[in-house]
Amino acid sequence: MSRLIIVSNRLPFSIDHDGDEIKLRQSSGGMVSAIKSYFESDHSLEEINEKLWVGVADFPQDDWDRFGKDRSDIDFDIKPIFVDKQVYDGYYNGFSNSVLWPLFHYFPTLVQFTASFYDDYVQINKRFCKELLSILRPDDIIWVHDYQLMLLPQMIRHQKPNAIIGFFLHIPFPSYEIYRLLPKEWKKSLLQGLMGADLIGFHTNDYVQHFIQSARMILGADTYFHTLQYQGRFIQADLFPIGIDYKKFNSSVNDPEVIGYRNEIQRNFENKKIIFSVDRLDYTKGIMDRLNAFEFFLEQNIKWKENVVFILNVVPSRDEIQAYNDRKRQLEEKIGTLNGKFSTISWQPIIYRYQHLLFHELLALYQEADVALITPLRDGMNLVAKEFVASSVSRTGVLILSELAGAASELNEALLVNPTDVQDVANSIEKALNMPLQEQRNRMVLMQRRLQEYDVIKWVNDFLEQLKETKKEQQKITVKILDEKTVGAICRHYAGSKKRFFLIDYDGTLVPITRLPSEAIPDEKVKEFLSSMSSDPDNHVAIVSGRDAGTMEKWFGYLPITLVAEHGASIKMRNESWQQLVTVSEHWKDQVRRIMQLFVTRCAGSFIEEKTNTLAWHYRNTEVDLGFARSRELINNLSQLTQNTPLQVIDGNKVVEIRMAGFDKGTITLKILNEAHPDFVLCIGDDTTDEDMFKVLEDSAYIVNTYTIKVGTRGTAAKYTLPTQQQVLPLLKKLQTCVNSKKNVNA
Repeated sequence: MSRLIIVSNRLPFSIDHDGDEIKLRQSSGGMVSAIKSYFESDHSLEEINEKLWVGVADFPQDDWDRFGKDRSDIDFDIKPIFVDKQVYDGYYNGFSNSVLWPLFHYFPTLVQFTASFYDDYVQINKRFCKELLSILRPDDIIWVHDYQLMLLPQMIRHQKPNAIIGFFLHIPFPSYEIYRLLPKEWKKSLLQGLMGADLIGFHTNDYVQHFIQSARMILGADTYFHTLQYQGRFIQADLFPIGIDYKKFNSSVNDPEVIGYRNEIQRNFENKKIIFSVDRLDYTKGIMDRLNAFEFFLEQNIKWKENVVFILNVVPSRDEIQAYNDRKRQLEEKIGTLNGKFSTISWQPIIYRYQHLLFHELLALYQEADVALITPLRDGMNLVAKEFVASSVSRTGVLILSELAGAASELNEALLVNPTDVQDVANSIEKALNMPLQEQRNRMVLMQRRLQEYDVIKWVNDFLEQLKETKKEQQKITVKILDEKTVGAICRHYAGSKKRFFLIDYDGTLVPITRLPSEAIPDEKVKEFLSSMSSDPDNHVAIVSGRDAGTMEKWFGYLPITLVAEHGASIKMRNESWQQLVTVSEHWKDQVRRIMQLFVTRCAGSFIEEKTNTLAWHYRNTEVDLGFARSRELINNLSQLTQNTPLQVIDGNKVVEIRMAGFDKGTITLKILNEAHPDFVLCIGDDTTDEDMFKVLEDSAYIVNTYTIKVGTRGTAAKYTLPTQQQVLPLLKKLQTCVNSKKNVNA
């Protein structure tokens, strides 16, 4: 059994004073509501028998000491962290909300690049780590939440290498072009912090892809779909769109408090259509743009004057930050101007409230609203939109939703708008107010069905189950350095088999990486080994290389072995002729060559290698940091150029290659082994391109004895690793010795 530890910046409640009495008040925010609902449900995973929530306390230690004596009204444990207020201010109001929040929401001009903010951010993350390490048990599942704690996973990983750690980001992850605006140390350490997790969750696929690109460009992480390899570890990044407690919103509409408040709304706004929105006070919510659109709507639709009312509820947020207070003043001035412009003696178009809403008030407003106007300029998800849909028992009402909110990818039946397009939003308001009931129901039914199927319980369990599976996959592919015992087992299987296949990479495997590719000529030891190994009729040797066919033929054409050129574009099966597996126009090379030549100019020591089906930009002879930085830029440029084309960009070992998609070392490996049914396979290579071979072989259940070996210490899908290239030939020669010894014994 396991204990689930939720780690977030704040606890799910605050402590309020009512005279001498202490009361709990639930914290606002979608994440708190979602996880608290899960904790209070009976649908937790079977293996979780305890739940603990760790977060910073916004109340004094004395209050906690008093409250801690009686916590019968919550069914999970709490561990509050008490921190220095000044340091916390720099961490929370400073780095978290004046650096990460604006940048991740695409407001780079509002970012305050203050060094002390980052120092405080590091300090609070370290404090969280210290508190967690003091209570961790071996089977604990640690789930870290949101942008305030991006450094924490790696901090825990350094101290507890085998810990089970998940991380979820509740805000957008920005595109690489935005993320790279952070100072060098900050952007690198934040990504490294996240890479300490086993599973990293996001709301949408766009956020996943943005994160993967940043990890690839800045950290040089190897990626394979949603899997990342970094510093010998495999990390999974995936999308988990957060759900809501659907039953809670859908079934609470008959509560007496809800009904009473609904009746009050109906009396106050009889015969008027209601537009409703509720947001925290934040520049990302697009409230000013929303008011401009409502103003334009009233100007263009005279018939709706005195027949519609816009109830705008703004929830107080981050009052300590001056920018938020300034926006509150601007917002209230705008509302005053609009009401002064349009109102009559008996009608005021905007009803504005700046306060927290009680649950029954919120639910009643969802129920009575004819239109929910949810138009953030950028939002990680936006659960208000989902709550409005779930609350519609009558299945009427229209949701107008910003296409820039994460929820837009799920709620396709809403009227999706560009929040900055005043006319677009105004037209959607008119359409929503005039929409026939049947169309409203048709749209609402589809959205409700989707939210019901993937509610908050499903969201949490989905993440935790994926975390468990990720941990299992990590254990399967844990890097294991070849030791004498394993080598002995390989020798025995090799000697006892009759149909043996060897799949061997060339550069960096059979021969060391040289300054220029033309210098990596096979020496007599390599030739002698290949000749000896291929002379055994039970052995089928294949050199699977990125080299061109002409070079492969020149060096090895006389041997009875299989040759694979350009990662599978050309192949010469043993004792047969060359086959060209890819036949395409070479017009693409001109555009790619121009871009690569620019990078040769910008990066001293780099050069271009041209093959029949491939162009490669090598940076093995450049200054390390410069070469790596330029390679990330080149990959980014080529990836954009090759979108929606049959070209593929390969991030290799100090080389960036571009080739036609559809062939790789994995595909050609299956072709070589097709219908052969060997009883022994050994595959060895050093490069990213060799991972394709390792993956298909590890997934091939029909091969009895398969040994995949990665040369080097980087993370790999191979079963074993060999630390250096110099150990390759001695290992392979040892196998020959095993067979010769067996033959001598039998003779």
